[in-house]
Amino acid sequence: MINPLRERLAAIEHDQWMHWARSILDTERISPTRAERWHTLMVPYDDLTEHQKDADREWADRVLECIKERI
Repeated sequence: MINPLRERLAAIEHDQWMHWARSILDTERISPTRAERWHTLMVPYDDLTEHQKDADREWADRVLECIKERI
């Protein structure tokens, strides 16, 4: 069962990562292998594989857990 809030938070996390990664790519020297891997992940969240989405979902789960602790 898909949790719409979790998916939205995961998509926001992915957007945040892309913003950070672009900044790093523009200002720092990283290995060509890493840069190539990052470029393959710089797509809309909905276009990621389920495995790739899981990394963003882990961060969404952290946010949800924090919210539960505060309620």
